Amino acid sequence: MDPIPPAKKRSLIFFGFALIFLAAVVAILYSLNAWDAPASARRLPNPVPVTESAIDEGMFAYSQHCKSCHGDNGDGKGERAHELSVMPTNFTNAGQMSRLTDGELFWKITHGRRPMPAFENKLTPTERWQVVDYIRTFAKQNR
Repeated sequence: MDPIPPAKKRSLIFFGFALIFLAAVVAILYSLNAWDAPASARRLPNPVPVTESAIDEGMFAYSQHCKSCHGDNGDGKGERAHELSVMPTNFTNAGQMSRLTDGELFWKITHGRRPMPAFENKLTPTERWQVVDYIRTFAKQNR
């Protein structure tokens, strides 16, 4: 049996490294785009009943902390949205919003992810749940 010629060996080694590199790039890109809350967060029940008062309080917090990026209408087209490396979530997309639990939204608001800041130390837990109640109204208006 003839040994593999050196030129073919180099080609196989190069091809192997190229595949590893490509897999690493794909994994990095996926991790940058995927923003999944942990399963424990998905199961968190919202302790704040959806009342007019809760929605009003959520609207106030949203206007102070979220509107500049997510927009007046929650469509992700706020005045600062064009400056960001990632487009803000469009809360008017009923299909997308129906796939997210209140717990996931609360977790994302709490922990943030660049370019969105974490609000754990800026809003109380109740205020964060009220923001969840408020942003749910955007998808309902769009049905």
